[in-house]
Amino acid sequence: MPQRTVAIASQLGLHARPASLFVQAVNGTGLPVKIAREGQDPVDARSVLAVMALGVKHGETVTLSCEEQENADKVLDELVEMLSRELDA
Repeated sequence: MPQRTVAIASQLGLHARPASLFVQAVNGTGLPVKIAREGQDPVDARSVLAVMALGVKHGETVTLSCEEQENADKVLDELVEMLSRELDA
């Protein structure tokens, strides 16, 4: 299962706006991406409520994973790039 780890760059973490933008991007991929905060079980990254419920703050690390699919590596790389920049601007 492909996975990537990234530190959250948004100054306020994955609160409403960044979480919503991230979830929209995940849903646009059509893949079943999961996101996990260190020490917690993964949740469905297609759900804004699940992503916000993680309570991820600026600088904290999350792990993104996806079942083996044709373009899973490319999708995860794009999502990592997204989370590694400020999404509140």
